[in-house]
Amino acid sequence: MAKTRPGKRDLDSYTIRGTNKAVRAGDCVLMRPVENDSAPYVARVEKIEADNRNNVKVRVRWYYRPEESVGGRRQFHGAKELFLSDHYDTQSAHTIEGKCIVHTFKNYTKLENVGPEDYYCRFEYKPTTGAFLPDRVAVYCKCEMPYNPDDLMIQCEECKDWYHPACVGMNAEQAKELDHFVCSECVSDMDVKKSHNTPLTNGKVEPKRQKRLFSFFFAVFIACIADEFDQHQRGIYLVLLEGDPVAFHQVALLANEGKRPGPKSETSKARAKYLVNSHDQLLESTLQTGSYNKLYSFKHIVNGFAVHISHSQVGKLKNAPGVKLVEKDSRVKLLTSHTPEFLGLPEVWTQIGGDRNAGEGIVIGFVDSGINPMHPSFAYDPTNPFTSNISHFSGTCERGPLFPDTACNGKIVSARFFAAGAQAAATLNASVDILSAFDAVGHGSHVASTAAGNYGVPVVVDGFFYGRASGMAPRARIAVYKAIYPTIGTLTDVLAAIDQAVLDGVDILTLAIGPDSPPEDTLTFLGMFEIFMLAAHKAGVFVVQAVGNQGPGPYTVASYSPWAVGVAACGTDRSYPGTLVLGDGQRVGGVGLSGPSFGMGLLQYKLVLAKDAIKVNGTFPRIPQYIEECQYPEALDPAIVQSSMVICSFSAGFYNGTSTLTAIIETAMALEFMGFVLIANPIYGDFIAEPIPFSVPGIMIPKTSDAQIIMRYYEQQTYRDNQGVVTRYGGRAAIGEGRIASYMDRAPILSRFSSRGPDYSDQRRSPADVLKPDILAPGHQIWAAWSPMSVLNPILSGYDFALISGTSMATPHVAGIAALIKQKNPSWTPSMISSAMSTTATKHDNRGEPIMAEGFAAYSLYPAAPFGVGAGLVDPVRALDPGLVFSSGYEDYLSFLCSLPNSDPAKIRIATGGSCAATFSNPTDLNLPSVTISALSGLRLVHRIVENVSNKPETYLCAVLQPKGVNVTVNPPRFTLNPGGNQNLEITLTVMLVLDDFSFGEIVLTGSLNHIVRMPLSVFPVAL
Repeated sequence: MAKTRPGKRDLDSYTIRGTNKAVRAGDCVLMRPVENDSAPYVARVEKIEADNRNNVKVRVRWYYRPEESVGGRRQFHGAKELFLSDHYDTQSAHTIEGKCIVHTFKNYTKLENVGPEDYYCRFEYKPTTGAFLPDRVAVYCKCEMPYNPDDLMIQCEECKDWYHPACVGMNAEQAKELDHFVCSECVSDMDVKKSHNTPLTNGKVEPKRQKRLFSFFFAVFIACIADEFDQHQRGIYLVLLEGDPVAFHQVALLANEGKRPGPKSETSKARAKYLVNSHDQLLESTLQTGSYNKLYSFKHIVNGFAVHISHSQVGKLKNAPGVKLVEKDSRVKLLTSHTPEFLGLPEVWTQIGGDRNAGEGIVIGFVDSGINPMHPSFAYDPTNPFTSNISHFSGTCERGPLFPDTACNGKIVSARFFAAGAQAAATLNASVDILSAFDAVGHGSHVASTAAGNYGVPVVVDGFFYGRASGMAPRARIAVYKAIYPTIGTLTDVLAAIDQAVLDGVDILTLAIGPDSPPEDTLTFLGMFEIFMLAAHKAGVFVVQAVGNQGPGPYTVASYSPWAVGVAACGTDRSYPGTLVLGDGQRVGGVGLSGPSFGMGLLQYKLVLAKDAIKVNGTFPRIPQYIEECQYPEALDPAIVQSSMVICSFSAGFYNGTSTLTAIIETAMALEFMGFVLIANPIYGDFIAEPIPFSVPGIMIPKTSDAQIIMRYYEQQTYRDNQGVVTRYGGRAAIGEGRIASYMDRAPILSRFSSRGPDYSDQRRSPADVLKPDILAPGHQIWAAWSPMSVLNPILSGYDFALISGTSMATPHVAGIAALIKQKNPSWTPSMISSAMSTTATKHDNRGEPIMAEGFAAYSLYPAAPFGVGAGLVDPVRALDPGLVFSSGYEDYLSFLCSLPNSDPAKIRIATGGSCAATFSNPTDLNLPSVTISALSGLRLVHRIVENVSNKPETYLCAVLQPKGVNVTVNPPRFTLNPGGNQNLEITLTVMLVLDDFSFGEIVLTGSLNHIVRMPLSVFPVAL
């Protein structure tokens, strides 16, 4: 997933200072008030984000106390009551003092003991108008005592009046056990209505009605009626139904995994039509006509639909016949000229006919932000026509704005867009949310060209030639499924795209995207996104996804399931070093894809600190953005800064994310700087600098030690009067060429932003016995195709190529390599391809040392573990011929799910359609090319099966690098396999020492024909 903003990254959690309490999005927190003697503020955390200096900010939605609302405290609101406002804000995470729980009122009344951290909320509140939703509450109980929310009371579901338990003949304990309550008068009314089948029409007002009328005059009307509130609560819901989808309708298919029925067959068309009609009939019979909007019918790999309904209609759908599962839609976010050489791909291409044949016959599907069809990376070459038969694929080209019919040119074989979810969830901006497969962002184009872009495309930015770019599988075909828009991305659109991609017949499915958070109220493996990926895998599609950009903290992966390959990101050995040359000859290294200052860096120019060049009589505010950070040209004196080298400081604005490099460049152009230097500020420490093309000479100096060298020189050469005002600028400097690549860096190094394991099975982050990430691939500073619109990254506007980072950039590397493996081994299943990459991955860098990982502190490194790099860096040369593979199929995954601790067979059947007829003794028996045990007590026997996929018999010897505190043995320790032969392995793990964390090792199977098969071990020994 690509980072949403340069220099920013989303975090999964934040640990409150001085505690071990972790705060995550959705949690409610107590925040430090402005006045020390005031009660803490209460807020709901919407998002957690860190900048380059690891300064953590939280976006919150405030709760208001009754006394803080317009009109002050009202007598019918309790002391622990809060109003959820529409007031959002961004605060430093350090202001969080603790966690709290904001209950529904119904749940609050059931609490045995109300603690200081317990609150409740019944109303939404608009501070700007004083309006509330819903608009009223009853004021009197049946006993006509004043309504007091701090006392236990129960509400009638029909008339909505409130009652003390004693007034309806029960005690407090009995009231707490109630799930539903209807008062006696309403029961009587319902009985009368049933007997007469008509409403009362005699005009008499019953005593209860009189009391309601009396109460009406004392009730408080706050905003608008309750059904309007319900309409405000409309949302998108994903519904799974009983019955097989098209792909798995034929019973014989279940025993022959990977064989898809032809989507154009009459049988498939009839089944699809039947399912769509059944979806429509269910909705028509369950919900009122006109009250809902069906967005999609899912019919190929999953039987279900997406619908836009009100909150009150959800219960009706859940209880409708044939409905298995209802899940609320969640938001989805977007989570290379040198990497082919770095990964050794030319050698792979040679084995399959060279770059003019690499990937031939394979179709890679991309669910993303679309594609830029005019880019040379996706051009059709008439001198090298495609010769392969892709009759298994049947896509189409949907024309639309900026996407003509000719966009599908043979390289791009299909292009569709899915926007029903986005249109239902938000108001789209027609100028950027383009309703076609065209990519207005750049992300989708970058991903597609990394996996399957044409060979040898010149990378030219601002007139400078950076080299040539090639996709991993340059002859693979591209199928585009746009489901992410600049304004919003919905899971609904993504799932519709996945369903269509599998129907069309893609071989590889690339998901450089993912949900914002794990699914609620279910196992991570049983969320709707995971179910669709499992169905795609069952249909024979290799699914690869980004693990997320929320590292380097643990339990941050967004890839959970063993049936999808989760990819982590690393850097390569390439960097773009820049140099600032000072007047005394000192050379200070920095970062910036910038050409040299005028004179090729040989001519030096006056060096000016921005703070010394502000307009003395300016009317602008004296804040860092104006006086230090070069964000506003009106703050600087043109006479001083023109034709000068201006020093800007990384200060408060950059620290809190309000200042940008784009603003510095605009200021430099407006005031005709000769160049700019952005230096680290000792107050904020080192910052992380990523190379970005500058349209003016510029350089970033991210380390405070280097910044101090510059400032010492500047102060030595600058003359000031008694007031500190500069009288003469004596310092000089020049910027050297910063666009020439160096290939000397240590690599790979696991990127800081790349999400880390362990994998987990629920929102509580309960560890799961699955290794995530699966594999490591280049994802840091990757050159690839871009969209000149670049609506989310203005600094890249107008460019056809971009150098960006993210696990989104790593994912297509693995997709392209999978295409090459599939091309050479067309009969291999997705799990065999995954195993080939995993068991042949390398654990060492280009210096022969163990792979290192970036930590929280800038420029800090520590040894990487499998929870960061998975099996290691993908090695396509060795993956093409792995020797042995570990294979798993759909039934194996069902057995895995059924063997999970506290698994519910009914929920598994509902989610997957399969049964728990067969199960493993432990989840660790799933035939993965790794062993992960999150809680090892005593001894455990783990089973694996390997298959010889080479064309010769081979003998293997087993060796073990023991994890600390665990003894591991493999039986048999030696075995010989003929081609196509299988061998059962029994792996015994025994706790020798109890530890307080995971320890790591590996099993190495060394073959007589030089095949080496590695299995990572990740074990937490908890008891002897």
